[in-house]
Amino acid sequence: MKTKGLKVLTAAAVLSLGLMTMEALAAEGWAMSGNTWVYMDQYGNRVTNEWRKGADNLWRYLNGNGEMAVSCWADEDYFVDSNGIMVANKWVKTRSYYGGDEDVWFYFGNSGKVVKDGWKKIDGRNYLFDSEGVMQTGWTEDNLYYLGSDGAMKTGWRYLEPPYDEDEDDYTYGPESDDGQYWYYFAPSGKKYCTSTGDEEGEYRVSRIDGKYYCFDSTGKMQTGWVYMDGDPDSASSNTIEHWRYFAEPEIKNAKVGAAISGWLSLEPPERLLDNVDESVEWYYFNKDGEPKTGPEFGEASTDDFVRIDGKNYLFDKRGNPVKGLHKVEIGDTGEYTSYYFDEDSRTVVKGKRTIEEGDGTRSTFYFNEGSYAGRGFTGVRSNYLYYMGKLQKADSDSRYMLVSLPSGGQYKTYVVNTSGRISKNTTVKDRDGNRYKVNSSGILTEINGEAAGNGLLGDPIEPVYEEFD
Repeated sequence: MKTKGLKVLTAAAVLSLGLMTMEALAAEGWAMSGNTWVYMDQYGNRVTNEWRKGADNLWRYLNGNGEMAVSCWADEDYFVDSNGIMVANKWVKTRSYYGGDEDVWFYFGNSGKVVKDGWKKIDGRNYLFDSEGVMQTGWTEDNLYYLGSDGAMKTGWRYLEPPYDEDEDDYTYGPESDDGQYWYYFAPSGKKYCTSTGDEEGEYRVSRIDGKYYCFDSTGKMQTGWVYMDGDPDSASSNTIEHWRYFAEPEIKNAKVGAAISGWLSLEPPERLLDNVDESVEWYYFNKDGEPKTGPEFGEASTDDFVRIDGKNYLFDKRGNPVKGLHKVEIGDTGEYTSYYFDEDSRTVVKGKRTIEEGDGTRSTFYFNEGSYAGRGFTGVRSNYLYYMGKLQKADSDSRYMLVSLPSGGQYKTYVVNTSGRISKNTTVKDRDGNRYKVNSSGILTEINGEAAGNGLLGDPIEPVYEEFD
């Protein structure tokens, strides 16, 4: 029992000695010095240029004088508020640590360190900071991104002034902006749509946005009107419209400005092509991406070039206009030809019997198929009248009768027609030169002046005159 009591007294003495030792030294911690807080080390010296926590477990900074810093930068990359507490996860508007003439915005992260040199997502929005930590605004990153006055990265459509150092686009065919601003589109990543950020090369990029197609130039400006997709329209050597596209201008009713219009639209052609059209306003038919339908050169059209729209056949010329009038057309890729007539107003293929004024001013009767191969110029006998490529074949009054040979199975069948175009059948007729022609019950020529006619080419069909469109 005595031994145990002795051990307790010894421990108390040790604690007392320790207490006496601490009291002999200066107390370490925060203290007031006048109106300023300081932090004293165990030797009674002020701590300088270091961080210390307060009783609230928050960090404070002691400056070069050993005084608690307030409302200023601390340790270069940190900031303390009016209570001296290190700022964390907060925005601060102040002068840069490195100087400056005005207050700018900075963001201090979870550790209290200012964000520098790059992008940071804050409360779901993206911001960009420079090497000093200054929040950026306006055009940035080689003018591929745009930051609002609040610093947040913008996405979607934006109506903006171009970057200050942007080169003007010499090939823009849309109207110049009245207020110096243009439409730009920024992807969800923040990057603007332009040729350098798309799959297309050259001066322009066409992109689908919300189901519609828009065109952007190399600087990202949304285009309107006619756009020559291969660069400088003045360098184009062909008077064709196949390299042009159209995007709605403000005056186009019921259309979103800048969007490609699909379907029919009546427009003036591109300025460069104005001298090559018959009328100042022409009809065009556009694909969903703004590309007009085009056709072949005059005389090179085939039925394969026909475009069926709303159940009707059209043929477009190389300028993008639906043709009108009478045209010679190859049947597929067969090397055989026929005629089609396209209505002057509707521009659609005509069927049935028509009286047509040809290119030389003469008026002739034509018949175009109404059933199979609708609109194709009929070749053969119909109701006892002879047609070739749709045109009624008639002898002139000076001869009374004319021989017309039509191809048939690699040979020719020759008919005799009078001045009205009617064929002779099962009879013998004589023209004004005294030639006698005998025909069978099908109207096929069998004898000429008593001699067998054979099945060779005896008469040349009179080909129609076709209207040019170039």
